[in-house]
Amino acid sequence: MNNCAMTKPRVVPEVNSMQMFRVSGLPDFKPDMDLAQHVIRALTAEGQSLQHGDILVVAHKVVSKTEGAVVDIEKVSASTQAIELAQQVNKDPRKVQVILDQSTRIVRSIKRAEQNEGLLIAEHKLGFICANAAVDESNADFEGQLITLPENPDRSAMQLCERLEAHFDCQLGVVVSDTFGRPWRLGQTNVAIGLARVPAIQEMCGNEDAWGRELKVTAPAFADELAGASGLLMGKSDKCPVIIFRGLNWQACNSSAKQILRPIKEDLFR
Repeated sequence: MNNCAMTKPRVVPEVNSMQMFRVSGLPDFKPDMDLAQHVIRALTAEGQSLQHGDILVVAHKVVSKTEGAVVDIEKVSASTQAIELAQQVNKDPRKVQVILDQSTRIVRSIKRAEQNEGLLIAEHKLGFICANAAVDESNADFEGQLITLPENPDRSAMQLCERLEAHFDCQLGVVVSDTFGRPWRLGQTNVAIGLARVPAIQEMCGNEDAWGRELKVTAPAFADELAGASGLLMGKSDKCPVIIFRGLNWQACNSSAKQILRPIKEDLFR
C-alpha cells in the first residue's frame, strides 16, 4: 500500500455512476458502545454487505461518543482566561474553557450584534481551523453535554476500517467527518477529519485535461468531496451517521486527514 503523500500523478478511470446509501437502524451511541459491531448488525439486518472498494463516511459524533470524547459542562471549572474571553463573546465560561482545552490558539473572537452568542475561531490541537475548536452541543445526549473531536480521528478511522474489513473480507476505506464553516462562503459543509486508506488528495499535476493541456495545480480534495457529499444523506436530525459510497475508482494508501491541512508557509492570511 502506497503513501498518499508520495503518490505520483495518475489517470483516474472514468466513473459513470456510483451508489450512495445510508446505514439504517443504528442506535443512539453512548460511551463504550462498539461502533463497528453495530454497523455490522445494522447492515446484516438490512440484508446488506460491504464490498471491495466501498468507502464509509462516519459522522465524528458517533465516534466521539463511543470513545468518551464528551464533557459534562457541570464538571468544568473556568479559568480567568476563559472568564475574560467569555465576557467578550457572551458565552458560558465553562464552554469557553473546554474550547481553550481543545485549542492551540484562538485565531479570532467575534461578538456578533445579530446573534446573542459570539464566535470563537480556534486552531484545534489536531491542526484544524474551525469554530469553537469543534466543541459542539448538537446531538448531545443531555443538556450541558459538550462533544469534542476524537483524540486521534485517523486512528479511529483505521480501527473501524480494519474491523469491518475482517468481517466482510474486503478492502474498504473510512472517512470520519465533521461539519465546518468556510471562509468567504456562507453555510457549512462536511469535511474529512480522519482517514483510513482513503486518499486525502488526488494529485493530478502532470496529467492532461480533456484538451490535452498539462495540469499544473489540480489536486482534488477527494476525502473532503466524499465528506461533503455525505451530508446530502446524513442530515442533522435523521440519526443516520454512516453513509456508504460504492462504485468509485480510488487507490488505497497510507493516508491522514493532516495531509489536507495547508502548511503554515503557504498560509497567506496568518
